[in-house]
Amino acid sequence: MSGHSKWSTIKRKKGAADAKRGQLFTRLGREITIAAREGGGDPEANFRLRLAVDKARAANMPKENIERAIARGVGGSKESAALESVIYEGYGPGGTAILVEVLTDNRNRAVAEVRRVFTRNGGNLGETGCVGWMFERKGMLTIDATGQDAEAIALAAIDAGAEDVKMDGDIVEVYATVEDFQAVRERLMAERFKIEDAELSWVPKTLFQPDHKVTLQNMRLIEALEELEDVQSVHSNLDISEAALAEFEAA
Repeated sequence: MSGHSKWSTIKRKKGAADAKRGQLFTRLGREITIAAREGGGDPEANFRLRLAVDKARAANMPKENIERAIARGVGGSKESAALESVIYEGYGPGGTAILVEVLTDNRNRAVAEVRRVFTRNGGNLGETGCVGWMFERKGMLTIDATGQDAEAIALAAIDAGAEDVKMDGDIVEVYATVEDFQAVRERLMAERFKIEDAELSWVPKTLFQPDHKVTLQNMRLIEALEELEDVQSVHSNLDISEAALAEFEAA
């Protein structure tokens, strides 16, 4: 979504030292476990696992936690076997399209919690396929261009094989196909650009910008969904204005 990276940065600053760190580690650990279960425990040979491990390290997750999560995945533990990946689809206030990626050991609990949050925040949980067609699976890199030439970074990303690049102040967002993502990431890392985040994401084909009030309602809905224990990530076609970002940060 437009404004996604700035919004994510704001939330990281607000929650950097709060009690939710344990919940973050649980979420990261589950992603590592699933990646190891499905592709093996070697990050050099399993790109999804490498992304998950890098994200865990960036969040200062202890090395022992990372190693235990990998072991659970490759060892076929009961915890690993019970985890299911589910994507729920729904609408936010004003008709915003929302995808919710979940890793859970209890699908009934997960769907009940997701539905409750949608309902309490002016949205509604939809049927499978209701909004999924509005998104594409892509690799996404967020680069901090502070003190550098953002346009030069964008050109380097295109040369590396990126499909699209978006610049917003000191933030450069790089998009690549799933097939090209690993090569693009490694090329930009080799050029020593400061990669803040790297993930496989659901990217909206088009953006939707409701009025200011409805935008804030959607931001609160997305934040509430992200706080659910089983939720790994939330994707939306919401186009967030600078004014909405400023008000969210101030709150």
